[in-house]
Amino acid sequence: MLKGPFLDRNWMGQNPEYDSANIVMLGMPFDGTVSYRPGSRFAPEQIRLASWGLEEYSPYFDKEISDVNFNDAGDLEFPLGNTYKTLKQIEENVDQIYKDGKKVFGIGGEHLVTLPEVRAVAKYYEDLAVIHFDAHTDLREEYMGEEMSHSAVIRHISKFVKPENIKQIGIRSGMKEEWNFMKTHNTLCHKYSDLDVLKNKPIFITVDLDCLDTAIMPGTGTPEVGGMSFDDLIGWFKYLKDYNIVGADVVELAPDYDTSGASTAVATKVIRELLMIM
Repeated sequence: MLKGPFLDRNWMGQNPEYDSANIVMLGMPFDGTVSYRPGSRFAPEQIRLASWGLEEYSPYFDKEISDVNFNDAGDLEFPLGNTYKTLKQIEENVDQIYKDGKKVFGIGGEHLVTLPEVRAVAKYYEDLAVIHFDAHTDLREEYMGEEMSHSAVIRHISKFVKPENIKQIGIRSGMKEEWNFMKTHNTLCHKYSDLDVLKNKPIFITVDLDCLDTAIMPGTGTPEVGGMSFDDLIGWFKYLKDYNIVGADVVELAPDYDTSGASTAVATKVIRELLMIM
């Protein structure tokens, strides 16, 4: 019998036992509606490999990754070319995670994967809120005639999560009518205290990595200059650490557009820090 040891392809520091874990990491390698540069389907696998370059300790939160107690369930396998079946598959799996009394931490993939995640989570929490980090509004009703698009994910979520329970951070690109939606419903945040209205609500956090500036995150499907720094993002996470975070995801890394691997390393560290506040 071979003695090994063998390389681990799961996320660094995970609890290998699903039953005893509090959080389940779920890979969602789907980019079927991307409107500019595809490739985010390759992110979950590359993020797992890059995680082994991290330390287990977060100096930002004074915690070890083992303190989080999460299980890496691996990547879902999707039917190529079938968006609706893919979304259903995500929703069914996330629903099972919450039936089992756990929280989801999703890794995309494109941003549309957040829709079925939040739809499943909303079944278990009344008055669910969503905090959305992004460069883009994602508030279109459709894109080029297609209702199910990554550029419409937050608009679709607003149909079952009250718009006053949606807060958006880092937005700097979108159509005029999308900006009007944000103004009408006061979703756009400029300072930490804008989040205080969500203090006593269950919250799902979704991080589109293009909220970060292109200087540190070129490896994404729709890069937008003028974004926040990594330290800016960590500042928001620190403010949220005492909030009731009931689910989260990190999406839109397209690793092959940054051959240096730096974007993947940044994505991996964002995931580590976001795990720390769950």
